[in-house]
Amino acid sequence: MLECKVHGAEDLRIIDSPMPSPAAGEVLVKLGAAGICGSDLHYYLHGRVGNFVIREPLTPGHEASGIVAAVGAGVTRVEEGDRIAINPSSPCGKCPACREGRENLCHNVRFLGSASVFPHMQGMFREYFTMPESQCVKVTNDAVSLGEIAMSEPLSVALHSANRAGNLLGKSVLITGSGTIGCMQVIACRLAGASRIAITDVVDHPLSVARQVGADQALRVDQLPAGTTVAAAAGGEFDVAFEVSGAPQALGACLESVRRGGVVVQVGTLPAEGIHLHANLVMSREIDLRGSFRFGNVFELAVAAITSRRVDVRPVISGEWPLQKAAEAIQTARDKTRSMKVQLVAA
Repeated sequence: MLECKVHGAEDLRIIDSPMPSPAAGEVLVKLGAAGICGSDLHYYLHGRVGNFVIREPLTPGHEASGIVAAVGAGVTRVEEGDRIAINPSSPCGKCPACREGRENLCHNVRFLGSASVFPHMQGMFREYFTMPESQCVKVTNDAVSLGEIAMSEPLSVALHSANRAGNLLGKSVLITGSGTIGCMQVIACRLAGASRIAITDVVDHPLSVARQVGADQALRVDQLPAGTTVAAAAGGEFDVAFEVSGAPQALGACLESVRRGGVVVQVGTLPAEGIHLHANLVMSREIDLRGSFRFGNVFELAVAAITSRRVDVRPVISGEWPLQKAAEAIQTARDKTRSMKVQLVAA
């Protein structure tokens, strides 16, 4: 079977790997669709994501759907032929964070396609893989595509960060960065009852997609008149801002754009070497600056929202590429002038 391996910066190889077999409690999955995430791009381009550095060949991929090809002994939740969404996170359930209900902060979490631990947790950019039954969520609506199902993970990220912001009912929201997670943030904030959603970027194409999924305003911040703040361009300050792009200047814009006593949630991965922060704004305006890392306890909610078509993620999906062309697909995913979520599929 084919498997995608990243050995370091710009060193991606497609190899022929042995077919795995499911052990007791495991499921053998044939890849349906696997999204190329920003972290996958970082691993390919830089050999690292923030402080997570590749130290051995890594199979990326943590947002995927699949079809059950076989089941191991004792598996009861799914059976051969079922279509499934795959939760890439496996918390220990025992550490202080897990006991507090914050499983995404688990001290011993195993997250697919990640170099955060060594040996690395291999991901799902491969034709077949085994998965614990507990991480498989069965999907019964055949009208929803495998590509849509694979969007459950990025929607989970946005649902979690929306929860981190607190009550959004009737609130005005700013989102900086209109890539996949930015668009998922629009969807999540709309689900939570936000009354006004503005989103920013420096590229037209993702902003147009953000409009399709529910943003009220889409602003090219690089084209604002000199001296014009985002809040002024949008017609007023915001109750909550989500920094999704990972750009230090965008975090500064969030701090400047929320009202006194507002909330800023950092979702994007900022540079590993650190940033210059106007921290006095946090102090003098009593801004709550909160982090949001991956997701916890919302994955099945995301699956249900997509498979019931309560939300429509189809505008965010740009296209599918076979695993054999993973490097070409990654290069396509880099081009934000024409691509949003690029997905890999089995041959």
